[in-house]
Amino acid sequence: MPRLIFLGPPGAGKGTQAERLAAAYHMPKISTGDLLRAEVKAQTPLGSQAKVYMDAGELVPDAVLVGMVKGQLQKSPEQGWILDGFPRTLPQAEALEELLKDLGQDYDHVLNLDVPDQVLVARLLARGQEQGRSDDADEAVILKRLEVYRQQTAPLIDFYEAKGRLQRVNGNQSMELVQEHLQALVQGCSEAGKLGSGRRA
Repeated sequence: MPRLIFLGPPGAGKGTQAERLAAAYHMPKISTGDLLRAEVKAQTPLGSQAKVYMDAGELVPDAVLVGMVKGQLQKSPEQGWILDGFPRTLPQAEALEELLKDLGQDYDHVLNLDVPDQVLVARLLARGQEQGRSDDADEAVILKRLEVYRQQTAPLIDFYEAKGRLQRVNGNQSMELVQEHLQALVQGCSEAGKLGSGRRA
């Protein structure tokens, strides 16, 4: 079963695509956002730590996030998985490398959904109107989020490209076409092992 890391800016559709891919291959999608909410709700030790930071409006420390991810990866060591929303920064990527090494696991591909900024802004504004999400309702706020994402993620893209694991996928297509390309990459991974670096689906 494949082990995949999803990258992509807000509005690229990575959450939806990761969800569909996980369902198609019957493997878990591990989202740090979902994990945080679940751990806080269950009042676990990690959840209690995270809640302190969340209530203060601060970022949850990497050590807490890595601990949550570790718990999920240990559940089914032989099973494939999709990481969605983690890592977001270079230090998180380096921490994940160490964690996977300790667990004796590896990942097959890092899938980066490429979508032009103007398309992302239009998608997020539409989502803000449809779902009433305040963070998607203001174009200036959206542009700031995209700027922060680009700053945080550029080093990640270089990091995984240097390892020959990055796959760039054109996310500026219909949801169905993007999913077809993702499944073709996963199928190629299972049939032929690691694909060449930087191939664009």
